[in-house]
Amino acid sequence: MPEEDERHLEWGNDVLRIVIAHGPGTAPRLVALWHAAEREPDLPALRRSALPVLETSVLGEGRSGTSGKRHVDGAAAQRLRLTGHRERRDGDRACLELDLAEDGAGLRARVTYEVYDGVPVVRSSATVTAVRPAVLDHATTGVLSGLGHGARWEEELLLWAAANPWSGEFRWHRATLAERGLIDVGMVRHGQVGSKNRVSLTSTGAWSTSEHLAQGIVEDTRTGRMLAWQVETNGAWHAELGDRYDDVYLLATGPTALEHQWAGAVGPGARVRTVPVSLAVVPGQPDGHETTLGAVAAALTAHRRRTRRPHPDHGRLPVVYNDFLNGLMSDPTTERVLPLVEAAADLGAEYYVMDAGWYDDELGGWWDSVGAWEPSVTRFPGGGLGAVLDRIRDLGMKPGLWLEPEVVGVRSPVARSLPAGAFFQRRGHRVTEWGRHQLDLRHPAARAHLDAVVDRLVGGFGLAYLKLDYNVDIGPGTDAGRGEPPGNGLLGHDRALLDWVGAVMDRHPGLVVEGCAAGGSRTDAATGAVFPVQSLTDQQDFRLTPPIAAAAPLAIPPEQAGVWASLDGTMTLEETAFSLVTALLSRVHLAGRIDTLRPGQQAAVREALAVHRAVRHAAARSMPVWPLGLPRWRDPWVALGARDGGDLYLAVWRRADDGGRGTRGGDSVRLRLPGMVAAGGVQVLYPTWGGESVAVVGGGTAVEAKLPAPLSARLLRVQVADRPGPSS
Repeated sequence: MPEEDERHLEWGNDVLRIVIAHGPGTAPRLVALWHAAEREPDLPALRRSALPVLETSVLGEGRSGTSGKRHVDGAAAQRLRLTGHRERRDGDRACLELDLAEDGAGLRARVTYEVYDGVPVVRSSATVTAVRPAVLDHATTGVLSGLGHGARWEEELLLWAAANPWSGEFRWHRATLAERGLIDVGMVRHGQVGSKNRVSLTSTGAWSTSEHLAQGIVEDTRTGRMLAWQVETNGAWHAELGDRYDDVYLLATGPTALEHQWAGAVGPGARVRTVPVSLAVVPGQPDGHETTLGAVAAALTAHRRRTRRPHPDHGRLPVVYNDFLNGLMSDPTTERVLPLVEAAADLGAEYYVMDAGWYDDELGGWWDSVGAWEPSVTRFPGGGLGAVLDRIRDLGMKPGLWLEPEVVGVRSPVARSLPAGAFFQRRGHRVTEWGRHQLDLRHPAARAHLDAVVDRLVGGFGLAYLKLDYNVDIGPGTDAGRGEPPGNGLLGHDRALLDWVGAVMDRHPGLVVEGCAAGGSRTDAATGAVFPVQSLTDQQDFRLTPPIAAAAPLAIPPEQAGVWASLDGTMTLEETAFSLVTALLSRVHLAGRIDTLRPGQQAAVREALAVHRAVRHAAARSMPVWPLGLPRWRDPWVALGARDGGDLYLAVWRRADDGGRGTRGGDSVRLRLPGMVAAGGVQVLYPTWGGESVAVVGGGTAVEAKLPAPLSARLLRVQVADRPGPSS
């Protein structure tokens, strides 16, 4: 309970505020986080369940006041006290630094909060050390209690979480805490803290988002308020919701001892940098949860745009043709590639990226022999790979290559030439997964090897684009041959990987580097803050791609999202447009057998790319809108909006059922304009051959669209204004 001399420190920006309680007998606790448009919270009521700003526990001490598997109430966290704080400002970025310490020879920490003007998102992290050696079981600043205060929280709080399976990414699901298994068992009335249970999401291994996105939303159905979180790491992470003193807490963190074989050594010369966690808060909107969801997405998108590494590609959004998906499928030769190069240039592509296989002299047996990344001597007769890349340039496109830098095949000479410390190891064994070893980019030999590979390829061939893939999940990590906890090794490698990618772009200004990991298995905020563009999926069926592309903007800004538009000569004109519309509000990654397109299809592609070039700068500024809510995997209609000021661009897809027997849900759909009102009519931007019927209805609050057939799609534009509020 609060001490008599406890004080409050309030801080934030113009749209977001936090209050931290502190005092001689009080561990600094985050009491409240709220949006400036909301009523100020009842701080005394929230104080009981408030948790320390740095939640951590020390091996040998554990927790105090709770038990079970939850990562709150660490005994060490409760002993920390605020010893000083400072505020600083850099442009539109404000920071608050808190100095924390135990009495005597204990833990020391610096907790940092940062916000940007006009953005209701706070990002926090900490650096922890100690006067005497200690080991942390977990440590995070991503903790907030008081959720659902005064509510029947098991039914009135909803958790939004996203399953992220390979080729079916961004599958959001909304459920009550009771439906997720967390209920009020009544033990607080008997002097207990809570149920000891939790709802948890955990990602293990090197694919940060192969099972779940590293983010979620807690919705309070009483007010519509949404609190969103994201863990900013490209590796292992954990998040949990639990009950505590009749409120609910959220904790989001990087690796832990329990889930990830991690241990944080602190002491003289040893420190722990926690994984950053960002929290966004928006009040409930009167127009419903679709509008509130749009406000959450706008906040996260603005935050991601401000915290990422700048790159000119963010504003250009060039059209890329990549020859993998439904094209060459990792089997390029001069004979196969050149017709695609000619077709890509004729259609208007700006980059041609040759995907996997350009190094393969074994006719498909390359999977477990990669690592040297030398061009094949048999696949490109008459001048080698360089001649093919020269042809790409001759036709006005920029060339790119695919690379999987982190892996070395077990049959590769590199597996024998690099020292043992350059590879992931555990218990004296080099880690192997599906015929590959994993490089540890903390080791200078591993980094020097990859630097030499990239500099040779980019400099020698004049590459403008690299697609960096990662197709194995290597497990908990590496002990580096010295008994290091594997979770520490993985986190260290993951951070070194992002540092290496940044250094590559520093050495080669203007180089576009695409991040990919078995499709969208690393669609996290840390990766997005470094890579200018990310691959979203490996989905090969153009009919199944719209729900992936439409849900993606909640995880990644559209100007960084590479979306496949797979084409071939067997498709109808409507199917061709369907596939192209899927990519027009993001990054167009043409794919498939474009050399087989008929003249009418070629004209349809050129028209689509002309429209994309006209709207892509708007897309790079836009905020996402979901007129039908976030899509489910088998929805008969899918829609995505991108709002750029007074212009709303709407992509709408009419889908067919699995058996191809027609549509489910009829031939028309009403698209709500969440939080907006139409200020004019609807313009069909693409395709323009007709057959559809579109109109503004409902007094300007919706668009009615009727599309001509199953597997048809349209890109629309509507002039809009903000919908007047209840008091207007």
